[in-house]
Amino acid sequence: MINKWHCIIVYLFFAVCGSLYCIEEKTLGLDTDTLLKSAGSQAGITRLDFIRSRPVLALSSKRNFDEINADRDMAISFTEKDASFFADSTGNYKVTVSPSLSVVDHRFSRIGSGAALFTGMSSGKTSPLNIEPKNSGALFSANKRMGDFSLEFWLHPFNLENSEEIVLWTANLQNIMIGEFQSIRCLSLKNKLEWSFKNFFISPDGKNSKDLVLRGLSAIVPKTWSHHIISFDSSSGVLEYIVNGKTEAIEYATNTGAEGGEVFLPVTGERGSFILGGTYSGLMDEFIIHKNSAASVKTQKYPDRGGRIETKAIGLGGNFGTVKKIEAAGGRTSILNAKINNEHRQNGRFRFSDDSEIQFFIRASNNPYQWDNPWQTVIPGADISTEIYGRYVQIAADFYPSANGETSPYLEELRIIYIPEDPPMPPANLVAVAMDEAVLLQWKNSPTQKTQGYLVYYGTSSDNFLPPIDAGKNNSIRIEGLKNGVLYYFRVAAYTQNTANTNIGEFSREARARPLK
Repeated sequence: MINKWHCIIVYLFFAVCGSLYCIEEKTLGLDTDTLLKSAGSQAGITRLDFIRSRPVLALSSKRNFDEINADRDMAISFTEKDASFFADSTGNYKVTVSPSLSVVDHRFSRIGSGAALFTGMSSGKTSPLNIEPKNSGALFSANKRMGDFSLEFWLHPFNLENSEEIVLWTANLQNIMIGEFQSIRCLSLKNKLEWSFKNFFISPDGKNSKDLVLRGLSAIVPKTWSHHIISFDSSSGVLEYIVNGKTEAIEYATNTGAEGGEVFLPVTGERGSFILGGTYSGLMDEFIIHKNSAASVKTQKYPDRGGRIETKAIGLGGNFGTVKKIEAAGGRTSILNAKINNEHRQNGRFRFSDDSEIQFFIRASNNPYQWDNPWQTVIPGADISTEIYGRYVQIAADFYPSANGETSPYLEELRIIYIPEDPPMPPANLVAVAMDEAVLLQWKNSPTQKTQGYLVYYGTSSDNFLPPIDAGKNNSIRIEGLKNGVLYYFRVAAYTQNTANTNIGEFSREARARPLK
């Protein structure tokens, strides 16, 4: 009959231990830096220092220019830590930066790890950022008749006073019989942006031009990021101004100024250059020129494909182990104009109301370079239903943004909870008895209760054994086919097995014998 003292003892046991495995369980903690150091691969993931008191892993908003540069004529990301190193990643344009231009970090940027900071102090011939074509492959290289193009950037003005010059293209048209000067100009006017194109759209015979002006309808809110696109469709002559994904103005570069007329195409002059932020005060990010119209341009902060990190092999203390569960700390975050909004949680499904999500995976192996077992999906904090057993484990996590692409999940810490299985102790009293072309080996059983068999190693030297012989659970074996007169060396190791994995213990002491007739 169970008395109250039995109840008290059981209660104290679980109060102190917390689980049935308290004596055997071990925890392997992996913080952000450890995860990054142990990462075998990562894509679309970055380290952020300002989300929590400790660094976290989150989606990177930096665009992968290597994947999409085929459709880009110019791409300036402003991610360099020093503004003097700003460059066009496509290699088509030379970028010159004045000392008045500086950079802000990822707390204030819209995309990637930085943004350009313009102070509106340009005067005379000095410009904050000058861009010149440096090869004939550039869309804006001299005397080029262009087709489709689109120009986009992110803007974060401080006050947006009237006549702040944000973008300016100028070129010389002396070789074209319609004038001497060509320009594209983007200015602020009553908290909106106005685009003017002068001598840029040229008739097929080169004798006439079509000057166009597009004015935005929506007020640009100071100290807030907004996305701007100028897009041209050469098949219809449509020039479109788009703000935050909405069309603000449309004009036709045709002889009639309407749909269906003869299309005037862009023709670039000589010695042309862009000036960014001439008298503009504020931030700019991701200045890009595409070789096509803007139909495929996305404005969301994080890519739909998300990101993934996979660790390399993580050893479980040098021995075998069974993973019981993983635990995780993290959440989701959105950053708007340096204001950080967080939702933090411990364990459970990392799936949030805005559809941002992290999925976790694990697999195990005896070989740190070979992974034959499939990935198993796991939920942090929940016991793993399928067996994860081996000397090494590998963790993976898929990060997905919110439905609108503005929120990222983040991971602060991972913990692997496992039960280590020490290798079985070696058998004792190994004895080798010489016989004719054979040796009889005998030993005492390993004191490890879970021992499931013995491997017998032998060879003609103590450090060069042949592949072992599995003696099963026997504690003796007769090895035949040996050469008389040759001294042989023997050792025995116990093993345990779990599914297809074998946990081999240390060698027994060495025994020697020389077969004789």
